[in-house]
Amino acid sequence: MPSNRAGLLVALLLSALTSCMHDVSQLAPGVSGRPNILFIMSDDHAAHALSAYGSRVNATPQLDRLAREGIRFDRVYATNSICTPSRATILTGMYSHKNGTPVFNRFDGSQPTVAKMLQAAGYYTAMVGKWHLGSDPTGFDYWNVLPGQGRYIDPVFYDRNGSEVYPGYVTDVITDLTIDVLKNRPKGKPFFLMSHHKAPHREWTPDEKNRKLFEGRQIPEPSTLWDDHSGRTDALREQQQSVFNDLTRRDLKLKPPAGLAGQDLQKWLGVKPVEVEVEIDGLARMLRGDELKHFKYRRYMQDYLACVQSVDDNVGRLLDWLDANGLRENTVVVYTSDQGFFLGDHGLFDKRFMYEESVRMPFLVRWPAGIRPGAVTDALAINCDFAPTFLEIAGLPVPSGMQGRSLMPLLKGTRPPDWRTSFYYRYYHDPGDHNTRAHYGIRTGTHKLIYFWKKDQWECFDLIKDPEELHNVYNDPAARTTVESLKRELARLKDEVEDDDRFAEEQPEGSSYVQAPPKKKK
Repeated sequence: MPSNRAGLLVALLLSALTSCMHDVSQLAPGVSGRPNILFIMSDDHAAHALSAYGSRVNATPQLDRLAREGIRFDRVYATNSICTPSRATILTGMYSHKNGTPVFNRFDGSQPTVAKMLQAAGYYTAMVGKWHLGSDPTGFDYWNVLPGQGRYIDPVFYDRNGSEVYPGYVTDVITDLTIDVLKNRPKGKPFFLMSHHKAPHREWTPDEKNRKLFEGRQIPEPSTLWDDHSGRTDALREQQQSVFNDLTRRDLKLKPPAGLAGQDLQKWLGVKPVEVEVEIDGLARMLRGDELKHFKYRRYMQDYLACVQSVDDNVGRLLDWLDANGLRENTVVVYTSDQGFFLGDHGLFDKRFMYEESVRMPFLVRWPAGIRPGAVTDALAINCDFAPTFLEIAGLPVPSGMQGRSLMPLLKGTRPPDWRTSFYYRYYHDPGDHNTRAHYGIRTGTHKLIYFWKKDQWECFDLIKDPEELHNVYNDPAARTTVESLKRELARLKDEVEDDDRFAEEQPEGSSYVQAPPKKKK
């Protein structure tokens, strides 16, 4: 869409929004004034790495506190499980083929976003932390973000005036900056504040306190860690996101030989080791085979979970600050991740695939003035729903172009009779960073159907009988009627979200943006 046309559309839409505002008190009885919204999002935080979701591998007391004081959504899903596309969907309420961000391409900031709509309606809008959309943020009164992926130690941040280094650990720094925004915001306005963490994204560098907490800890292995992928499509055998085969020396934090530097050091760190020397009881020992596989899983998880622990600590800091400064009752606090993540499930790390661990997002909401504490819902929700929800919380209408649906009824404890019973998913980044094959599909309350369209191969799972998605029943004669019904539903949903495949055909394989380093502040 040309920028001038997009700008006109934004202006018309914002004018309509401000003229159609309604009384928030109708939505949240007892609330004085429009609610504030604090949206906290981590990167690659799997739902099954929160104890509120029954984690076997860690405890997250501060996130559990958020669930205990609010509502836990058990079935929230990304519609394209990869960082940049999910962020674009959260801002626009639209699928990738509608917002133009299917892979790591630059987000068109001239299009309508929830931030712009809230800003036009009188909200103070701010964005802090990991942005990762290629273009600069728009629709925010204040923003200070990481360039690209950012770094864990002494991170660089940039705003409208340039960049500077902030000493410290990135999760702590993002929380510090978030609290600064809260302290310095205009007090006469409600706020919409997006606080986005880098952690626990790869390369999983913990802070020292939490590194020591998990150092040497044995981590329970998932039941599918040794999945041999039999009966599934070629996509699983061709992927390059295997814990056993694809973690590098850098990922495993192996100590390089003395004297290595520059390109030689980077080359050494990038190797996927087939043997590793470790010290046990003061003696050097070489690990190979299954021993090495157990070691790789354990090292990966120790660092990943230590990064998660820092996020949990800092969520606690934010909740404490809100509670101590009179913002507890009428501030909607949301915690989520941009998608899920494999924690050795099916032998994998990363995300992308439509399997449950990858697409399922944690989603916790606290709003004392509007939500009954300790609530749980298993209604199917998607990341297209976030923007409509924020708009309804603020008392604004939801534009017809948004493809999600407000979660407000679920927040209030009711599920509308016509609530969705299935959702559509599409992943484009093929071959991408992990040789993950492009695919689309649907998930219902009981089944999942996945089509790897470039390979013309299908998978179908009965999620009631087979929640771990180990048995592909697509070619099972007993499942023929179910498969045919799922295909009809898939066609219906594709049509409903207006995905006619042309957008997918226009995407170059593995396309991505390269962000220029921001200029330093004078």
